[in-house]
Amino acid sequence: MVPDLLLIDHVHVSVKNRQRAEQWYKDILGFERVPEFDAWATEKGPLTIGNAQGNIHLALFESETIQNTVIAFTVTAENFFAWIEHLKDNDMPTTIVDHDLSWSIYFRDPDGNPFEITTYDYAEVHGYMEWDA
Repeated sequence: MVPDLLLIDHVHVSVKNRQRAEQWYKDILGFERVPEFDAWATEKGPLTIGNAQGNIHLALFESETIQNTVIAFTVTAENFFAWIEHLKDNDMPTTIVDHDLSWSIYFRDPDGNPFEITTYDYAEVHGYMEWDA
């Protein structure tokens, strides 16, 4: 029997410049440096950032080689629309996809790392998107 998993603890993200990446993640996703993990932010270790609620962490590793991993965040339908506007206000190129059971917004950080904002409030978003089309 496989033991239960509690939640995603953190995701490793390759970036070419941690300082620039830290600012981008703050401006676009609202993530801040997690002070209790600053000791890890050495030349080889990660700079850990996270959301205000403390339930999402990214470990930024500086590297010339970017290893892209999609990071997906779940939101409500209301926040899905707010994310569309937020990303538009920040001139972020996006792709919005109807997955039949969910809706997703796809975009990339300056190093090309892909992100997904997804909602399972399908009917609410679908009704609006149909009306908006």
